[in-house]
Amino acid sequence: MNKVGTSYLLWLGCLFGISGLHRLYNGKIATGLFWMMTWGLFGVGQFIDLFLVPDMVEEHNLKYRARLGMSPTGVPLSQPAVAATVLKPSREQLMIRLLEAAAARGGKLSVTQGVMATGLGFAEVEAVLQEMVRTGYVGIDNDPVTGVITYDFKEL
Repeated sequence: MNKVGTSYLLWLGCLFGISGLHRLYNGKIATGLFWMMTWGLFGVGQFIDLFLVPDMVEEHNLKYRARLGMSPTGVPLSQPAVAATVLKPSREQLMIRLLEAAAARGGKLSVTQGVMATGLGFAEVEAVLQEMVRTGYVGIDNDPVTGVITYDFKEL
């Protein structure tokens, strides 16, 4: 993260004939090089930048945080992968979600539709559906058009 104080120190480079260092520091490469070649737009641009430095630093830091996937205040925008495993539904909750998804589709459900309804992986959804077949709650069928294996919830 860039600091305003460091930016002002680099701004003082104009006293030694090197203008635009503060712009390079804040990621404004093109204008920084232009400032260097024109002595800070003949001193006028350099003087105006005296008042713009805090905004340049803030803009640079916001872009940097966005690249890291953080909010403007520095809080991560995405949850770590560990949180997904902690909030994993129980076997019974997963069965209820699959039952609700099947009810919304006329009592038939494919593995892909189950994955979309639960957000879990194919292997886990298929294992639960197979368990439901073994217990007799669900039957297996093939879609007559596509040939996809469907699980038929007969009581729905």
